[in-house]
Amino acid sequence: MSSSLLFKTYHAYEVVLALLSVILLLSINLVECRTVRVLEGGVPKGCRKHGAFLTDFGGVGDGKTSNTKAFRSAIASLSKYASDGGAELIVPPGKWLTGSFNLTSSFTLYLDKDAVLIASEDESEWPVLPPLPSYGKGRDAPAGRYASLIFGTNLTDVVITDSVIIKNLCIKSIGGNATIDGQGAYWWDKFKKQELNLTRPYLIEIMFSDQVQIFNLTLLNSPSWNVHPIYSSNVIVQGLTILAPVDSPNTDGINPDSCSNVRIEDSYIVSGDDCIAIKSGWDQYGIKFGMPTQHVNIRRITCISPDSATIALGSEMSGGIQDVRAEQITAINTESGVRIKTAPGRGAFVKDIFVKGMTLSTMKYVFWMTGDYGSHPDPGFDPKALPIISGINYQDVTAEDVQMSGNLAGIENDKFTGICLSNVTISLAEKHKKVQWNCTNIEGTTSGVNPQACDLLPDKQPGKVVPCPFPTDKLPIDDVELKICTVRPKPPRY
Repeated sequence: MSSSLLFKTYHAYEVVLALLSVILLLSINLVECRTVRVLEGGVPKGCRKHGAFLTDFGGVGDGKTSNTKAFRSAIASLSKYASDGGAELIVPPGKWLTGSFNLTSSFTLYLDKDAVLIASEDESEWPVLPPLPSYGKGRDAPAGRYASLIFGTNLTDVVITDSVIIKNLCIKSIGGNATIDGQGAYWWDKFKKQELNLTRPYLIEIMFSDQVQIFNLTLLNSPSWNVHPIYSSNVIVQGLTILAPVDSPNTDGINPDSCSNVRIEDSYIVSGDDCIAIKSGWDQYGIKFGMPTQHVNIRRITCISPDSATIALGSEMSGGIQDVRAEQITAINTESGVRIKTAPGRGAFVKDIFVKGMTLSTMKYVFWMTGDYGSHPDPGFDPKALPIISGINYQDVTAEDVQMSGNLAGIENDKFTGICLSNVTISLAEKHKKVQWNCTNIEGTTSGVNPQACDLLPDKQPGKVVPCPFPTDKLPIDDVELKICTVRPKPPRY
């Protein structure tokens, strides 16, 4: 089956499931609100006290008029309510062309199901930011970078969603994911022609922030990465559909970067790069900044990315990555399952990684670890800064139509250790590699793995399947609820 047909088939399937889930969640009697005022008599759970429509600030949803000033004015006006119950900006049905705008604290950006945010191709509407301190330079060009379409820094309690909202005891129904269209083709073309002096913008980037929730959205054609929380904590990304051509450059799906307490769930990603990439800074800059990504839960993710990984750890991991837990992961026509990418010069560590329950189909590799990834920001990196890779655990993996079971390459004099593979069944493609396992500079064990792994991963107890470690405790982020404002209207009087 072609990748195009696979894309259409699985996309339709996942969209139907997503719509059914939303309908079940929102199966209540709904009345649309036309005005927004201060809530009286107490603020219901998950709701903001103040709010406004984008049209109150001159927004025009015709797909042609720039709404950059309207977004910026609206959020600047609503920011004064941060200490008084917070505020929300409601984007009604329409096509809302806009450049970059900044969010504020104690704030919700609500997008109607029939609202489409369209990223402007006017580069003057995209502010220029300095390189990230843990990266040292832009990823596309040495200079700075364009701000993301939706941006925020030093925030507390920010929500971006298409969900249920309430004002004046009326409920506004959303009922389906709103859309943010990055119009990436403009940027991809300039990138391929090497015409960019700055790094391309992302769709959503939140920096130095706490309590971030991004859920129930469709993201299309990002210029580069789609969702990039960085230097942040208590982050939830849930219920996203992320779509980009599989040959689009660097359109990663969700990239938590130097973040703690992260939950990524129930998302469907078609991408030209890694569906999820966990990062923490680049070489000497990431080492100096020293902020790891840690305590991450990833559940129920479906990925299609023929040239990249379902979940990547790195390659920029110089602040460290630890305590990552992934369950119920599905990949179709994707290059690899969970891939570790690192190199001399990265330093830091990738440790305590736990993966349970992967279902993979049409894969180049099931297991892939790369110790010579290269790609350095500049010649100033220290080649003696060797990464520590340890405690990497995979269990309950089923894969079919696979070219190569495992390509596991550590670093000379810096072995990747503590690798555990358990209960793995791999069916090979008709045109598969003759050598199924390539293993160098690694140490670990296997149990119940077929085809049998390399000699550096001996069977722990032949004839018996011994599970790999997987944490039984809950992370604090697991107990955090989504901030959905849901209150039934009062019954009418007769």
